[in-house]
Amino acid sequence: KFQAFGKTLEESFSNAAYAMLNLICNTAEVKARIKKSMRVSGKDKEALLYNFLEEILFLLDSENFILGKIKKIEIAIKDKKYELESEITGDSALSYKFFGEVKAVTYNSMFIKKDKKTKRFIIQVVVDM
Repeated sequence: KFQAFGKTLEESFSNAAYAMLNLICNTAEVKARIKKSMRVSGKDKEALLYNFLEEILFLLDSENFILGKIKKIEIAIKDKKYELESEITGDSALSYKFFGEVKAVTYNSMFIKKDKKTKRFIIQVVVDM
């Protein structure tokens, strides 16, 4: 289980991606050799977060792509669905030492909320390792 924070929903989503990947490897070491665009959608914010994190795992499993940096991330509501577009950079996962494996993202104990006092977004995610 991890929590991620951000001043905006986009920043908190980015920080959730980094938190998840830091369970696998040291993302600070990942070089920006490959650029990719990503687009996911969901019926609500939680489904959007789930789909975003699962897409990152899918890229790792199917293309050996490890995300290093999220260059741009935008979240919008279109046709009653949440949509996320991002530009990311990373590298071949084969070039890095892994110390863990995230098998899947879960909805168990997942939440996204905005703290009324600090005005920051808080995300909590449980992953299957």
